[in-house]
Amino acid sequence: MTTDTFLYRYPPLISGILKKRYKRFLADIELETGELITAHCANTGPMLGLCEVGSHVMVSKSDNPKRKLGYTWEMIAVGKNNPVWVGINTALPNRIIKLALQQQLISELASQYSQVKSEVKFGHDGKSRVDFVLTGDEFQPPIYVEVKNTTLAENGVALFPDTETTRGQKHLQELMALSKQTKAVMLYFISREDCETFGVGKQYDSTYGDLFHQAINKGVKILPCRFQVLPEGVKYLGMAKIIL
Repeated sequence: MTTDTFLYRYPPLISGILKKRYKRFLADIELETGELITAHCANTGPMLGLCEVGSHVMVSKSDNPKRKLGYTWEMIAVGKNNPVWVGINTALPNRIIKLALQQQLISELASQYSQVKSEVKFGHDGKSRVDFVLTGDEFQPPIYVEVKNTTLAENGVALFPDTETTRGQKHLQELMALSKQTKAVMLYFISREDCETFGVGKQYDSTYGDLFHQAINKGVKILPCRFQVLPEGVKYLGMAKIIL
């Protein structure tokens, strides 16, 4: 199921030009007014292909006077001929997926649950957390859902990961263990509209690539969800085709 309406709406955003990204969490941006600001970059990854100096970006401004950095870098335009917006704020995907789950928008999961719980502890020691647990009546097994933000694209294919991720490896292993007794889902949040296909970035993390294929073979459901990111908000576009 897709939606023509915005699933999530941004607050009023401010246009600017990227000058540089550094120390992972910082980005210098020149606003349309000519003011040079330092914005928070809520993305710890390498952001391959998303840090070209001179690119058009959008930032939000917080009204919290206690924040050290008042601006947050939200998205960047990539591509010269037909540029598209790519969402880079990793704090948003879980919030948006929660909205999609509450509205039963993801048809591959719809009707299999009635309640959505976030950040649920699991495991014998209770030290592991999964992004969402979907529950229904007593005859419906719970569905454990982990979400991964996906921004890298190569030749029109969305790829995850874009660097070595021991945390991501751990999550796949945990989902495989869960799949023995319940339903487990790895959901990739594709934060750009120009990718109709999805693949694992094995060239960036070969261990993750191997675990990805093991997870599929062990029954973990892979859901690469496509989203259109615009300065006004985010729309759900449906599933990308998986390339194995």
